[in-house]
Amino acid sequence: MMARKYIVNGKFLRAPMTGVHRVAAELCNALAALKEEDHPAVREMSFELWLPRDGAQRAREIRLPQRVLDRMTGIPWEQLSLPLGKGRATLLNLCNIGPVLNRDAVTMIHDVQVHLSPASYSFAFRAWYRMVQPAFARRHRMLLTVSEFSKRELVRVGLAPPEHVAGVPNGADHILRTPAEPGILQRLGLGGQSYVVALSTTQAHKNIALLLRAFARLGPGDPTLVLVGGTGREDFVRAGHAIPPNVLFSGRVSDGELRALLENALCLAFPSTTEGFGLPPVEAMLLGCPAIVAPCGAVPEICGDAAIYVAPDDADGWADAILALRRDRERRSAIVAAGHERAKNFSWRAAALTLADILSRTAQE
Repeated sequence: MMARKYIVNGKFLRAPMTGVHRVAAELCNALAALKEEDHPAVREMSFELWLPRDGAQRAREIRLPQRVLDRMTGIPWEQLSLPLGKGRATLLNLCNIGPVLNRDAVTMIHDVQVHLSPASYSFAFRAWYRMVQPAFARRHRMLLTVSEFSKRELVRVGLAPPEHVAGVPNGADHILRTPAEPGILQRLGLGGQSYVVALSTTQAHKNIALLLRAFARLGPGDPTLVLVGGTGREDFVRAGHAIPPNVLFSGRVSDGELRALLENALCLAFPSTTEGFGLPPVEAMLLGCPAIVAPCGAVPEICGDAAIYVAPDDADGWADAILALRRDRERRSAIVAAGHERAKNFSWRAAALTLADILSRTAQE
């Protein structure tokens, strides 16, 4: 029997890595690994990554067979070049958007944050997503998402009926592949110091303003907040946030530097008010770093009873939880052990096998 051909939409490779792009890259490589071992789940499938010319450099990270389409780039490439050139293959879109023209496609929508937290996005971004997603959601063979919460939200906002949405949870074991780079601790002056890691972003739903208020309540000798990512101090100031003196900005870090920061942190703080999945807490838990999270979105579904929960509007509660975790080593050890066990449930191999099963069933419909 001839293998059913799937073309993976590689437009995500033209942009800097984001969480959504991480999922796409890891799923591609996990599918490639299944093909390399001739796993029965993918034996009757073939996968090829198609990408625009400006994605070729990052495509070196992907182990699937590849083809560069030189015609156009950006949105015109995705909406025109990709569907018009694919022939009878099925398109696999893993980053929230896919060609409207194409019907033979399976598309992953990670979340509906443009509906739940519109203030997190520009007007142009919101308008594009709200126009394009309903158009292709009605046409594509199947929608994928990353949690039961996200599935319910896709249904609630009218993108698809429940039978047209299937779940593929993220993996987290990529964080174990890269050795830790502890030099980051010396660079930031964190040697021997207690600190908390959080994402550096001014997106409204990530709720980092809450952590700034919480750390403003802490005093000398208490933990430092380390904000990791490309959003810098000046970005927070421009957004109207007051930065307390116990906050450090690391800038962008490598996977190895992130691993070192998490492995040596008191905890990860993740106060997001909505998440389609919530990968950072799972990465942290897998590395033995306990997570303090808000009980919002998919986070309780993903973290279960292996995290500490604090309301997303309670700055005093966050400050108290951080200090309590520092004082009570026995409790911290128990949370670390529970988190590690929970995080082991999320692997990219398992995600790829789930995806392959969905593709197989969808092809028979």
